[in-house]
Amino acid sequence: MSSINCIGVLTSGGDAPGMNAAIRAVTRAAIYSKIAVKGIYRGYRGLILNEIIDLKTENVSNIIQRGGTILKSARCDEFRTPEGRKKAYDTLCEHQIDALVVIGGDGSLTGARVLAQEHNFPIVGLPGTIDNDLYGTDVTIGYDTALNTVMECVDKIRDTASSHERLFFIEVMGRDAGFLALNGAIASGAEAAIIPEISLEKDQLSEMIETGFRKSKNSSIVLVAESEVTGGAIGVAERVKTEYPQFDVRVSILGHLQRGGSPSAQDRILATRMGAAAIDALLDDQRNVMIGIQNDEIVHVPFAKAIKNDKPVNRDLLNMLRMISA
Repeated sequence: MSSINCIGVLTSGGDAPGMNAAIRAVTRAAIYSKIAVKGIYRGYRGLILNEIIDLKTENVSNIIQRGGTILKSARCDEFRTPEGRKKAYDTLCEHQIDALVVIGGDGSLTGARVLAQEHNFPIVGLPGTIDNDLYGTDVTIGYDTALNTVMECVDKIRDTASSHERLFFIEVMGRDAGFLALNGAIASGAEAAIIPEISLEKDQLSEMIETGFRKSKNSSIVLVAESEVTGGAIGVAERVKTEYPQFDVRVSILGHLQRGGSPSAQDRILATRMGAAAIDALLDDQRNVMIGIQNDEIVHVPFAKAIKNDKPVNRDLLNMLRMISA
């Protein structure tokens, strides 16, 4: 068993529903194992600026249902430099923190990996991102809640789309990954999803329109991932106005609405399982790994794999969407 007496926990990058549940689980699992816990405000910036507090059981009471993160999050360009990371490491040593739990997405875990390598420091990551784009885990903390938010918003927009016989392009988050767009389209009964994984292979807009996707419908909804590859909803809509002027086109960008809200039951359970598993991993002398879940089982994924490998989109779901929306 590892001789860890104190751990730090921070949230970094974009917030995701369920981060608070993860903080709660990490804190309580550590205290149960007689390990002190320190909360680091504002991610890596707080680590450099020494914004650190002791976390007790009462500090994480009544937060499991809250969206966002009680530890806040912030960008930190200084942490991208070796000098900034040395400051962060010195802060960890000053507070006698023996290991770190980082909750965040791809960029956050990349920072964790570099810090761990440069200073031989034990770090375990939790995948906290609504994009669901981290390799090695079936699902990430916050994805289920965001997906439900997308579905609810599209349901409301459909009322207007049907009333006015319009073609709506709805932009959802997912700069490099189309999981929210694809599964949001399936869940909300949308006609199509335009995602970055496929845009590199073919012109999804032309394919969608030329297959006669509106032949029996008085309105249509298409979900578009916000990626530069897809052009986003505004870019796609401009193309339609130019190339297919017969359509009455509207755009709706859901934006940060997708990040907010009370986490779903699935996200609360997932975050709690992963948070407790992070402490187990550290006590087992695991380091430089992300806690993932595969086939409902907790797994340890090396940072290098989680960050570098692209998570594949399920092509069967794409084909199913085309068939069902025909």
